[in-house]
Amino acid sequence: MLALRLTRAARPAVQLRRLLVAAASAGTGFLLLGSLGYAMGHPQTPGAAALRLAWCVVPLAATVYLALAVARADPGTRPRPGLSAVGLGPGRLMAVSALTTLLACTLGSLVALLFFLHLRGDLSGLPIDGKGAQFLAADRPLPVPAALTLLALLPLAASGAVALSLRPRDPRRPAVKGTASFGARWHAILHKAETPASAEAPVDAGAEGWSDVLTVAPPPREAPAGFPWGVAALAAGLAVQAYANRAAPASVLALPVEGAAVLGGWLLTALGLVLAAPGLTYLCGKVLQSAQPGALRLLAGRVLMSEATRIGRPLGVVCAVTSAALATTAMYDQPAAAFGPLSTVATLVVGGCTLATLLTAAIETRQSRAGTTAALLRLGAPATMLRGSAALRAAALIALFVPLTLLIAYLSALPPTR
Repeated sequence: MLALRLTRAARPAVQLRRLLVAAASAGTGFLLLGSLGYAMGHPQTPGAAALRLAWCVVPLAATVYLALAVARADPGTRPRPGLSAVGLGPGRLMAVSALTTLLACTLGSLVALLFFLHLRGDLSGLPIDGKGAQFLAADRPLPVPAALTLLALLPLAASGAVALSLRPRDPRRPAVKGTASFGARWHAILHKAETPASAEAPVDAGAEGWSDVLTVAPPPREAPAGFPWGVAALAAGLAVQAYANRAAPASVLALPVEGAAVLGGWLLTALGLVLAAPGLTYLCGKVLQSAQPGALRLLAGRVLMSEATRIGRPLGVVCAVTSAALATTAMYDQPAAAFGPLSTVATLVVGGCTLATLLTAAIETRQSRAGTTAALLRLGAPATMLRGSAALRAAALIALFVPLTLLIAYLSALPPTR
């Protein structure tokens, strides 16, 4: 009941993000059921049916990642002072967030089941009854336990990921050296600025004065971990994709061995980009602060360095999906022939989840820097400086990740040497 009350009382923006999770769950659930329908209609080719089911891992992972990003950006389930006194401690809020994610994903799975049954002709009352009889095995009875098992995968995986990510940490555990947040450092600066000595000597709001104030806050001392592993996984993924490209481009997804190699190579490439992207984002922040930076570049670079993990991982996912789409378009003259009508659904689910996750991560980053922004405004920073810093960060990321995406797409689509 508590989860339902918090879900109903959320702001419209939060409700919209939850509806996006439900829509993505509906699309992923329909893809899983479509793979089941193909397996029922083609019992003589179990390898191809298993490969189609294995390809559903991609939209499944994209939907779980979107659900996790939405849960992390939900302000209603964050621990706040005073909530523990009414029984809403960190553990209870984590359970509420996981249950809310479970409800949203279950709603999407139920919509997918109803749509699947309507397309098969098992339910009546809509103009689309029986439209998918050819590729959903409408002439065969639906195995209900198998369908429910497939539909339960996404809600369980998403709620489990949310519970694992938002689990309470031990407050007695000592903080790791150099991991203090950028906002915490600015609060320390504010504390110094509010002392009588600071009141007698106000800080200059000009560029030189802001450079002096920003220099007081040291940047993160350590880059995000995982960059070497990301580079290794990226190289391995490109190597596997090069091996898989030896098959005929028109039939590589139809053959179980070559199709599994393509899937494995793409997953390795995506994993490498996700692991390496935070380090690349951190590097962007370092570059922005090089060569005698002013206040604008100094602020933009340190925000990128502090938010490298939160911003970098969604950017890595976007880079992986975009490069895979570009490589597929370049390699296959008829990309829709691989999965038939389900290819459009898969493309919409993966692409939509990727963009929605990136936007949600941007919202979470903005919320986490709300204290820093307020501190800068109280110290006299002009609003144009904050907007210029955001534009500079976006330009730096685009300048790095767009060429990287094109390069990976080019390497993935290279014709094999014989």
